[in-house]
This record gives sequence, structure tokens and C-alpha cells, in this order.
Amino acid sequence: MLARLGELIHGDAATVTGRTIGEEIAGAEVYDDEVIRPLDRPVSAQGGLAILHGTLAPDGAVIKTVAASPSLLRHRGPAVVFDDYPDLAARIDDPALAIDERSVLVLRGAGPVGAPGMPEWGMLPLPKRLLQAGVRDLVRISDARMSGTSYGTCVLHVSPEAAVGGPLALVRDGDPIVLDAEARRLDLDVEPAELERRRSQLAPPAPRLRSAYGELYVQHVTQAHLGCDFDFVRPGHDVPEPYID
Repeated sequence: MLARLGELIHGDAATVTGRTIGEEIAGAEVYDDEVIRPLDRPVSAQGGLAILHGTLAPDGAVIKTVAASPSLLRHRGPAVVFDDYPDLAARIDDPALAIDERSVLVLRGAGPVGAPGMPEWGMLPLPKRLLQAGVRDLVRISDARMSGTSYGTCVLHVSPEAAVGGPLALVRDGDPIVLDAEARRLDLDVEPAELERRRSQLAPPAPRLRSAYGELYVQHVTQAHLGCDFDFVRPGHDVPEPYID
């Protein structure tokens, strides 16, 4: 792959071997152009990822466009909401679940604070009855992450996450959600006054028994768009390093 990139990389950069990258890759060959494409025949001319913003993701969200269904990259559909992963696992195949090929699956409570730890839950499963009917993809939105080998029209890393009061916490079943990957938009099409009414009714999170480190983590981890790092170790931070006696 490095050899294919050619002049796009800094071949004179040193490596741990004491040799340069150019020296390390000299003579490297590609044996299958379908595995590592030539530069003039990329899988996607626009890159593999897009960063979305909008009323559902004020601080951003990520979609792997090359792994998404082209027909879903511009989509409007009603939300089907799951409050956490156990809720998703319990109800996704429920025959009573109101869902069809237009639906947008929404998982919340899966972010850095909510899960906690932002696990790889972003590739939400499809209901078996839709799979049996030939549906192979739905728009899926969450504050979780997913593996780089996962596929489907999955919007991830929604920030701020639901657990810290992000708009994802305000979504209700049936709400229209609008995805426009080309315009880099992800919007919840609900009137602001209604969202404020819902926010005023949000219940405080239930207390959870955590270890000392667990409490330290949820109090100081940053959101996905800031890297899920501790706020007190960021360059130029003004958060004092916590002390636990």
C-alpha cells in the first residue's frame, strides 16, 4: 500500500529500523489490483469517511460512506429508539416492533460516559423479519463506535452523546431523522420548542455503583469529537488533575 501511494508519502522519513520508509518499501509489489487499487482507480474518489453535523449531532458524527448503501446516503425516515444495548437486544426481533425498510435505528447510552467506554456497538443488528424479507441495510445511528471492518449505513460517534444531554437523548419513536451524507448533515426534524419541552422532562441519570477509577473516568472523559481523552491531560487544559485519597 505504501508503495502504491508513491510520492504522496514522505519516503525520506526515518523508521525504527534506521532506514527510511522509501528504503523499506523499495521493490514492493501489488499482486492484486482489486485488493490495493491503483491511484487512478480508487474505491471512492471522495474518501471513505465523512463528518456530519446538524441538530442531532451539534459536535459531529462519523459515517463510513464507502461501507454504506448508496441509496441510504440521502434518507429521511422515522426513528426506532433503543435506550441502551440490552434494550436493543431484547426488542430488535420483537414482532410487535413498528419497523420497516424506511426506519432509522437509534441506539443511545453507548457513548464514552453512557456505556461507559464507547464500545463497538455501532453496527446495530437488523430485525430478522426484515432480513427474511430481503432488507439488507437500514440507517443506523448511535453514540457508540464500530470496527473498521464493519459495514452498513451506520452513523457513529454522535456528539455530544445522550448520557451528557446531547440531542440523541431527546429522540422519540417516530421522529423524522434526515441524513444527507453529501451535504454532511444529520438532523432531527422536530420543532425546537418541542425538544426544549422534552429536555425539561429528562430524568436525571440513575446512580451507578462504580470503582474509584470508574468515577474518575465518567467525570473526566471527553466526548468523541475530542478523542475520548481525559480532560485534565489535554494540552492547554485548565482542569486540575484529580486527587483521590
